[in-house]
Amino acid sequence: MPPTLASLVAHPALKLTVRAGEHRLETPVRWAHASELADPAPYLDGGELLMITALNLDAEDPAAMREYVRRLAAARVVGLAFAVGVHHPDVPEALLEAAGAEDMPVLAVPRRTPFIAISKAVSASIAAEQYRAVTAGFEAQRELTRAALAADGPGALLARLAAYTGGWAALYDRSGAVTAAAPEWAARRAARLTAEVERLVGRPAPASAVTGGTGSPDDETDRVELQSLGSGRRAHGVLAVGTAAPLGTAERYAVNSAVALLTLTAERSRALAGAEQRLGAAVMRMLLAGEPDHARTVAGSLYGDLLDAPFRVLVAEPTGTTPPPGGEPGAGGAPDPLAGLADVLETAAARGGENVLAVPDGERLVVLAPDGGSAVAACERLAAEIEGRREGTAGRRRGGSRGRGAGSGAELAVGLSAPTGPIAAVSAYRQAEQALSVARRRGRVLVEHEEVAAGSVLPLLGDDAVRAFAEGILRPLREHDATGRGDLVASLRAWLSHHGQWDAAAADLGVHRHTLRYRMRRVEEILGRSLDDPDARMELWLALKATGAD
Repeated sequence: MPPTLASLVAHPALKLTVRAGEHRLETPVRWAHASELADPAPYLDGGELLMITALNLDAEDPAAMREYVRRLAAARVVGLAFAVGVHHPDVPEALLEAAGAEDMPVLAVPRRTPFIAISKAVSASIAAEQYRAVTAGFEAQRELTRAALAADGPGALLARLAAYTGGWAALYDRSGAVTAAAPEWAARRAARLTAEVERLVGRPAPASAVTGGTGSPDDETDRVELQSLGSGRRAHGVLAVGTAAPLGTAERYAVNSAVALLTLTAERSRALAGAEQRLGAAVMRMLLAGEPDHARTVAGSLYGDLLDAPFRVLVAEPTGTTPPPGGEPGAGGAPDPLAGLADVLETAAARGGENVLAVPDGERLVVLAPDGGSAVAACERLAAEIEGRREGTAGRRRGGSRGRGAGSGAELAVGLSAPTGPIAAVSAYRQAEQALSVARRRGRVLVEHEEVAAGSVLPLLGDDAVRAFAEGILRPLREHDATGRGDLVASLRAWLSHHGQWDAAAADLGVHRHTLRYRMRRVEEILGRSLDDPDARMELWLALKATGAD
C-alpha cells in the first residue's frame, strides 16, 4: 500500500498529531513538499502533503486562511503539516477553522521533527511500495509464463490473471468472439463487449481502450480494460480485464506480461499456421492432380479427418474492385473479400470443432470444408448477408439515396460442389467452377452445384453474350417477317416445338402443311442451314428461348 496520512501519524519517529480532518487520514500521500509561498498551488501536482511554518502567512486572519486553504484544496493537496514552536506556538485557530471548512486534514509537527524526516519517510514508503509492486509483478510474470506453457495455455493464463487482479479476464479472436474466459461466468459479461472489441481490432496493434459496465453477478461498476494482441498492422485478438477499481502498479505488470505472452503465443500460432497453409496447399495440389493417395499421406493427422469424411469444394472469386487476395485494405478502405471469407470459414470451423482447408489460388480461394459442417453454414449465412446488403443498397438508390452500400468493394461470387471424397476431388472442383460461373452470370453470391444440376439449362441463357448470339441468328428471319411476306419465326417455333411433325405444327399455326413446308424451306434458304442438322435445330430452339420469340 502507498503511504497515507494515517501511516505517517503512526510512524514512531515523526511524533505527528492530528489537529483536523481525523476521518480523512486514509488518503494516500504521493509526496511531501515544503513551501512558504502564500500561493504554492501553481507549483503543486496534486496528492502532496504540504509542510509549512507560516513564515509568510497571516495565519491569525480567518479570511486570509480561508482563501489560502481553498486554493490548496483546489490544487488537490491532501493535508497540511504545520511546524509548531517555530513562528507560532501552536496551530492557529484561524487555520484550523479554514481547514475544517474544506475538510482538509492538519497534522501538528513538533519542533524536534524536521521536515526532511517527513519527506524521507514518505519517499521510503513510496520506494518500498514500488519495490513490492515490481517484485509482485515479476512473480506474477513467472506464474503467468508457467500457465502459458500448460496444455490449456490461454485458459490457464486467464485463470491466473483473473485471480491476481481480483477480477475477470477474457480472450477474443479477431472476429470478436470470446475464445476463453475466467471465471466461467465472465464469458457472458465478455460477450457484451463485442462491438468495442471489433473497433479495437480495426486499429493498428498495440492499442487499448477502457470501458465500464457490469463485471460480476452482483457488481455493476467494473472497469474493463481492453488490450489488443499482435505486433503488426492488424491485431490477432484482444485481452479484456475487468476489475472493480483501476489497476495498481503490480496488477499493471501482470496485465502487461499477459499481453506479451498472449502476443507471443499468437505470433507462434501464425508461424505454425503459415506452415500448415503450405502443407495444405500441397494436399490441395495433389487432390486436384488426381493423386488422392499421395494427398492422404501428406495430410497425415493435420487434414486426415477432413479427407476421411464427405467434404465440399468451394471456389470463390471477388467481383468488385478489391486489393490483391490476402492483402491489406486498399486506399479506399475496401477489405479483401477472400481474406474475409477465409476468416469466416476458419472461425466457424474452429468453433464447430472441425477442420477446414483454405488455399489461395491466384485471384481465387479454393476451400475444402466438411459437408454439413459449420464452415459451409457460415458461408451460406455470409452470402445471405451480402445479398441483403445488395438489396438494401438497390432500395436506397431507387429512393434517391447516394450513400455507399455496405457491401461496396467487398463482393464475392462463390461456387459450391456436391459432397464428395478424395477420389472425386477433381470432379468436385469442376462442379464448383461451374457453379461459380453461374453465380457470376446471374449476379448471385453463392450457387451450389446441386442447384445447377437439378434445374433447367434455360436460366443459363440469360447471359448478354448468349442473347446477342441468339439475336444474330434470328435477325434475318425477323427482317423477312417485317416485310409482311410470311411469319417465319412463329412457324419455326411451332415446327421445332412439335419435333418436326408437319401436321401438328400446321394445325397449331392454322395453316396447311404445304404452306408450312414452304416456310421451312425459306428458313433454310435465308439462314443457309439445313433443318435436318440436329445442331442447327438445337441452336435455333435455344435462340428462340433466349430471346423469348413467339
